[in-house]
Amino acid sequence: MAWSEWIRTVEIEPSLYAADFARLGDQIDVLLRAGARVFHFDVGDGHFVEPITFGPIVLESIAPRVHPLGGVFDCHLMVDNPTRHFHQIAQAGGDSVTFHYEAVDDVPATIAVAREHGLQVGVAFNPETEPEDVVKVAGDADLVLCMSIKPGYSGQKFMDGALDRIARTRELLPDTIQLQVDGGIDIDNVRSVYDAGATLIVAGSAIFHREDLPRSYRRLVQALA
Repeated sequence: MAWSEWIRTVEIEPSLYAADFARLGDQIDVLLRAGARVFHFDVGDGHFVEPITFGPIVLESIAPRVHPLGGVFDCHLMVDNPTRHFHQIAQAGGDSVTFHYEAVDDVPATIAVAREHGLQVGVAFNPETEPEDVVKVAGDADLVLCMSIKPGYSGQKFMDGALDRIARTRELLPDTIQLQVDGGIDIDNVRSVYDAGATLIVAGSAIFHREDLPRSYRRLVQALA
């Protein structure tokens, strides 16, 4: 399957990095019942970003709860040398993998390696990187991820100027490539991010740091209606 089959006009993606890991499986089940389809799975290696997050072993343990109900895993690799991890991510149940423009020397070649493993693929870029530089080399990708925070830590504030970068990226991208935004998304800015051109919107704290997970997820979805 492909992003064209997964996405329903726009998707709010719960970011599992912000979940309560002691209740991870239960929280995923709750969100699936609330209507979530795409789950954002952040992998940090302690090099490209300072934190070490979770990896394929965790993914393998939760994939059987998600795939039978039509859910998918969008795996964001905040790592150096991302091609080393594609096989493990695919084997563990990852459906799409996104690597960082800043972490590789050859974006098209890295996209090709992801395809060899049967993965959908995205290219992420950090706030200091110019959208034009990314779009020039991301033509074979399924999505481009415009970071609205510095990657690495959940719970950061949406950066000033991010909306302009999002809109600029959307204007540059062909219609066939989805635009994703990750970082600082909440009920106050989610509609503006969508209006700027994003169709894949990652939300962590705005969902998982609330008492009522289904209500938090649905509020974000309803803000886009």
